[in-house]
Amino acid sequence: MTVKSTCAVAALSVALGGATSVFAQDVEVLHWWTSGGEAAAVSVLKEDLEGKGTGWVDMAVAGGGGDAAMTTLRARVTAGDPPTAAQMLGMNVREWADEGYLGNLNEIAAAEGWDEVVPPAVQAFGKYEGNWVAAPVNMHRPHWVWGSAKIFDELGLEMPTNWDEFFAAADAIEAAGYTAVAQGGQAWQEATIWEAIVLSIDPNLYQSALIEADPEALGSDQMVEAFEIYRKVLGYADDGYAGRDWNLTTALVINGEAGMQIMGDWAKGEVVAAGLTPGEEILCSVVPGTQGSFLFNTDFFAMFDVGEGKQAAQQNMAQSVMSVSFQETFNLTKGSIPARTDVPQGNFDACAQKSMADLAEATAADQLYGSLAHGHGQPAAIQGAYLDVVTAFANSDQSAADAAAALVASVAAAQ
Repeated sequence: MTVKSTCAVAALSVALGGATSVFAQDVEVLHWWTSGGEAAAVSVLKEDLEGKGTGWVDMAVAGGGGDAAMTTLRARVTAGDPPTAAQMLGMNVREWADEGYLGNLNEIAAAEGWDEVVPPAVQAFGKYEGNWVAAPVNMHRPHWVWGSAKIFDELGLEMPTNWDEFFAAADAIEAAGYTAVAQGGQAWQEATIWEAIVLSIDPNLYQSALIEADPEALGSDQMVEAFEIYRKVLGYADDGYAGRDWNLTTALVINGEAGMQIMGDWAKGEVVAAGLTPGEEILCSVVPGTQGSFLFNTDFFAMFDVGEGKQAAQQNMAQSVMSVSFQETFNLTKGSIPARTDVPQGNFDACAQKSMADLAEATAADQLYGSLAHGHGQPAAIQGAYLDVVTAFANSDQSAADAAAALVASVAAAQ
């Protein structure tokens, strides 16, 4: 039976009160892309799959950091009912593959030439023991500063290139009656700012302290300096920041109520959804001191081993995710850059083109680092130890020296 005739039969079944899908095959997809810009990006993939005769059964779990989605996923798998596919970050892919739950994507990866077009740093997470187990969707860069062009133009400011310039701009913005630095009060948002500061101090500190969890680096004078800078950044938050979601925080900059936000390039999805252009109405620069380095986190779609009956739909999904056309369309909407290095840059905004150029330079200079805050630095349990210390510091008057000491103890206890 053809897909067309199958769909006709299914449509008749629905009309008669049945629950059969109108597509020959479905994929049930667990993800946490629920904000305006993210939802628009998901619709791109859904429509692409539907064009291949594969239906999308949406299983969205709200929560920008993905923690709630991973809790839901664990419950589903424990109950013996995993979804067809799930959005995951790098370390999650490794952990699920290690437990033996993920399917093998080598066939479609070989046919589509993934090894030739995906950066090795991304392959390190999408592969397990040499086998492709997850399709990379994008590459995000978490250490951006977004600025309101309205406020910067009004005050005659330039986007900062070092911390002295950052704090001078923040003082001027605050003095003019605006929120200087829009911040959200969630652990992953706090860690996003803090890890960027660590990178700004010294990329070697980031590598040794956050990727290698070296106790000497964790308790070093440089780490104390990073916490001191973070304390100063926290001082510019408005009274309503506690518990605020990241997209609502971005809206403060979009609406001209706040001057700056330190947040990943997923914020651009909100900018685009608001009808604005990144690099024009919303300015962009990397966090002061991180020029030349590149933190990344990649969203993957991992395919669960759910039997042969779903393999064709999973292959369709993997093929859609990795096609040049989809990677361009999706990432234009999402705010990230493609996971493939052969996607044309011409349609991307100025901020994305800068990110693509910086990625090439950082890769050549060996300055590409997985983001701890976004699931590419440490396994979940150890990552949690870092985030616990950072959020405790952000929500107290703890000294920078005490925070660094707490970081040493917390990470050691989690290992």
